[in-house]
Amino acid sequence: MRAVLDIVIIVLDLYVWLLIASAILSGLIAFNVVNTRNQFVAAVAEFLYRITEPVLAPIRRILPSMGGLDLSPIVLILIIMFIQRVIAYYIYPNVI
Repeated sequence: MRAVLDIVIIVLDLYVWLLIASAILSGLIAFNVVNTRNQFVAAVAEFLYRITEPVLAPIRRILPSMGGLDLSPIVLILIIMFIQRVIAYYIYPNVI
């Protein structure tokens, strides 16, 4: 059972890095630093959008509009960190 919890924590860590990459790439696209006409950039952007958007969309509906600032990745990262702490401190020590 501990191996399953370790895998869950690793997957959550990986998802945090995907959220960070998605936020950085969307900023680079918004400021025209990278061009989505490049096939590789478009493929990476599409992959990150498909991976992160299903989880970020409900958070965006709940959060109030902050102008052009999107705080949903930060909220999701905080939720993921909370879940990891609950697993590490309360669930993991009690598993045999």
